Amino acid sequence: MDRPRPYLDYAATTPLDPRVHAAMMACYDARGLVANPASPHRAGALAGEVIDRATEAIRDYLGDPHWQVVWTSGATEADNLAILGTAEALAQRRRGRDRILITATEHAAVTMAARAASRHGFAIERLPVDAMGRLTPEALADALDERVALVSIAPVNNETGVLQAMPALAPMVHDAGALLHLDAAQSGGRVDAAAAAYDQADMVSLSGHKFYGPKGIGALCLRPSVRVAPQLHGGGQQQGMRSGTLPVPLIAGLGEAFRLADDAAERDRQWSLRDSLLAGLAPLGGVVLNTPAEASPHILSVSFAGVHGAALRAHLDGLDVGFGSACSSHEGASSVLRAMQRPEPLAHATLRLSLGRFTDGSDITQVIERVGETVDRLRRVSPVWRALARGQDIGALYSTTTPLEVA
Repeated sequence: MDRPRPYLDYAATTPLDPRVHAAMMACYDARGLVANPASPHRAGALAGEVIDRATEAIRDYLGDPHWQVVWTSGATEADNLAILGTAEALAQRRRGRDRILITATEHAAVTMAARAASRHGFAIERLPVDAMGRLTPEALADALDERVALVSIAPVNNETGVLQAMPALAPMVHDAGALLHLDAAQSGGRVDAAAAAYDQADMVSLSGHKFYGPKGIGALCLRPSVRVAPQLHGGGQQQGMRSGTLPVPLIAGLGEAFRLADDAAERDRQWSLRDSLLAGLAPLGGVVLNTPAEASPHILSVSFAGVHGAALRAHLDGLDVGFGSACSSHEGASSVLRAMQRPEPLAHATLRLSLGRFTDGSDITQVIERVGETVDRLRRVSPVWRALARGQDIGALYSTTTPLEVA
């Protein structure tokens, strides 16, 4: 019998947890829960109670009962509401702050929303990161001034898993009088809440399908004092911030997903699996790390020196792993790796291996075997690999002065 096919693309989307599925099915099956929660009758009230319970689950996860939870179609819409909504609201009040800062490694949902905010008169500036994708306090301090209105940072990067030093960065944003938005699509439910600094944020974007919940649902969580201009107009639901009939089963699923957030034991299990994955790939040699030690346990990004990127992708066709960000249709090397100053050929020869709650040791073993066989085969015809094998410096071969950490 064939072994089950391994799935190591959890950063793109996660399997639906059966317990989340059960919570959703209870909404579909239970009499009365099919109603519109805005309807002024008993069936509508029952549906509203489901939403209230999910709201409390999100607030409990974030550690504060005062968060306002605005349900969205996912983190992309939540990011747009946070950034464009803030820009439009500030422009209407004609405040003097006209700069928005984002890191150079943000997801396209943030970068494109920030670009769109420029139509409201905001200057959009990308903060540089170091060779391992970290925003340093020094770089943030250099950019902050009294004109900064909003800073948007992902606590966990979607391609490399780097964990930004949010406990150090967040107070700097507030000291400058700016709002802090966190794109928590990859950190929500996975990393320790203190490390992600949700308690110091003004807005937090969450996603269902990135954390064992259903696709098509997310949330923007706001402090009571934060005002955003709505980007969807209609019946005035959710205090007018996001009109549209609420999808009760999807919201119930998202609430259940965050009730089941990873605990320390599950994070340790994933760390162990990720360590085994790296230990199995390291003997190949020339394995360049794009993921630093300070990272989420579920993502490992590695580049293979002496391997042609297109050939790697073609020979691994059918293996469920990531080749960068699955949420983007960009051409060329990953913008994240470019911001980390990875040479273009090396950036193309990159795998993002991401795991999760349902990954086991057999999955890790199969991926190590398949990737190892492929890399060995491709290197047999690689002049770059032959030069590396003769002892030539990897930086010189790839014409870069950026430090490259090899596993």
